[in-house]
Amino acid sequence: MTVYTIDPLTDARWDALLLRHRRGSVFHAREWLSALKESYGYTPVVFTTSAPDGPLENGVLFCEVRSRITGQRLVSSPFSDHCEPLIGSPAEYIQILAHVCEHLASRRCQWVEVRPLSTVEAQELAALDLAPSQSYYLHQLSLDPSAEELFRGLHKNCVQRKVRRAEKEGLDYRRGRSAPLLHDFYQLLIQTRRRHCLPPQPLHWFRHLIAAFGERLTIRVASKDDRPVAALLTLSFNRTITYKYGCSADGLSRLGGTPFLFWKTIREAKESGMTQLDLGLSEVDNVGLITFKDRLGAQAIPITRFCSSRWRTRRALGGGIRRLAGRILRRMPAPVLRAAGQILYRHFG
Repeated sequence: MTVYTIDPLTDARWDALLLRHRRGSVFHAREWLSALKESYGYTPVVFTTSAPDGPLENGVLFCEVRSRITGQRLVSSPFSDHCEPLIGSPAEYIQILAHVCEHLASRRCQWVEVRPLSTVEAQELAALDLAPSQSYYLHQLSLDPSAEELFRGLHKNCVQRKVRRAEKEGLDYRRGRSAPLLHDFYQLLIQTRRRHCLPPQPLHWFRHLIAAFGERLTIRVASKDDRPVAALLTLSFNRTITYKYGCSADGLSRLGGTPFLFWKTIREAKESGMTQLDLGLSEVDNVGLITFKDRLGAQAIPITRFCSSRWRTRRALGGGIRRLAGRILRRMPAPVLRAAGQILYRHFG
């Protein structure tokens, strides 16, 4: 079997495959890949068994991540919640992965990491030195029911009541992708990432996302007396809207800004013809986040990432360093925190 490579940023066949393949997602989209390349220098590549002079029948997407800190590796795909192989059968996927693992050296890479959504045969992946590395829950909400049914599906006390509280408080609601909205979103993001002992993503990442996605990216901000209290950023692809980033002001959760924005997102997505809300990943030990997404009426799906054994070892060693750094980051002033994100994120895609 011959395996070819294509550039998904320039090969029009990739867009055509995404539109007709049921597993195509926003994380395969040219816009996402373009923002990754512009922001972090990651080079996207697709491995396929389709010859260059014929239609593209399958493809497994990766990005080349090159870092002096974390090493050179192929990731499918950086900062994505999931990245399904666009293939016709599991056997096809294993054949392409075998080729990728065999030819790592030719791409000056040391490790592979894959982020499938569907179940993969762990035994066959183990033969390629790919084993489970991290487990998550992915929450998805069907938008097929009516708006009234969707609202009734929200948890009465923890979501419905807070939505009504936000409306009673008279929270101001704005949506779009303007510079003022991005500014308000980013200031809240800095606060939220500090609470989680993490640096914020670089501001230029969000600017590149806005430039790439245009009207298919939406920032929603809820404010009280001109003070932003919560914000969400979503991306749309085909008939799925994906919640990618959320943030809130310190000490103002009582106003119900976050549940209010999620309900706005659900209702607007329903009205625009979307059929699914992808609520993204939650780490298995993040009980609070999992519970909140459950209370939105979403279905939780367990998913597992796989990577090379040496990369698992390096990730495990890096975990202790990240926890120590987290304590320091929480005390950093905002400009220093932003600078840390500017420096570090490109190494950890």
